[in-house]
Amino acid sequence: MTTTAADILERDRSGEPVNPRDPGYCAIATIISEAKRLCAELNTGYHEPREAHTLFERIVGHPVDPSFRFNPPFYTDFGHNIEIGRGVFINWGCTLMDRGGITIGDGTFIGPNVQLITINHSKNPMDRATTTSLPITIGKHAWIGAGAIVLQNVTIGDGAIVGAGAVVTHDVPAGAIVAGNPAKVIGHI
Repeated sequence: MTTTAADILERDRSGEPVNPRDPGYCAIATIISEAKRLCAELNTGYHEPREAHTLFERIVGHPVDPSFRFNPPFYTDFGHNIEIGRGVFINWGCTLMDRGGITIGDGTFIGPNVQLITINHSKNPMDRATTTSLPITIGKHAWIGAGAIVLQNVTIGDGAIVGAGAVVTHDVPAGAIVAGNPAKVIGHI
């Protein structure tokens, strides 16, 4: 059976294990390389807001609503699996590892140095290069505090607040306030 670029990308996006030795992995490596190049271009030197927005659209591979705002530096390992709603704000130094898909709902604020990580490595030390990618979904009008880490296969509900420095490993209900490592519900809005 021949593995095409489309096959490996679909396997990766659907949460199936993927290894750099797999036939067709070069398709993923090519996108990763281009994302690195575009992030380097974005993050070195000053860009007027419109120019920075255009560079961001090149990174994600599709148009983003003009109401989206962000402060570079910005980092991603892939880019093409990021969906940004209207009125979203992403602050300095954020990392979105999006091979599993990241969706950020309208009006959401993401604090500085937040990490959204959709990829994980095999628990087997002899197969550590194998990865699985699962999505992160953030609802509308959520707030992710500075330095928070959101791991794969997590949904954060509408209006939820993730406290600064929290490590989110499980879903966050709409309107909940979570904090800590691992993040736990500490209140409701």
